[in-house]
Amino acid sequence: MTDVRLEAALIACTLDAGDFKKRLAWIAALNTSWLRDHHLDDLRLELVYAADARDQVVQMVRGEQACCKFLSFEIRDEPGAVRVVIVAPEAAREAAATLFEPFQSKAPNKTGCGCCGAAA
Repeated sequence: MTDVRLEAALIACTLDAGDFKKRLAWIAALNTSWLRDHHLDDLRLELVYAADARDQVVQMVRGEQACCKFLSFEIRDEPGAVRVVIVAPEAAREAAATLFEPFQSKAPNKTGCGCCGAAA
């Protein structure tokens, strides 16, 4: 049986407040310049970036993997595009919309981290 308290503790961002705000602004800038499409389906978010943004997309994914180990990320190169698939665990279901919002937005999120949706 899974300890709910342990599972909740594992669904958390490790960024401090300053780094958190910088990350949100950085993701928003990336999205403003390069995000072409996004699709949210339950606990799965797909982001489509212009192919020229591949290096920045990889940088974003690596940063998010470091601070939010509970999310899974996949990068797929496609003709003319880079697709990122982000999947949240079932334990994050209630927070999924908030959790994914910064990844879809072209404006910095004022309410939550790109990976956890918790207020800073």
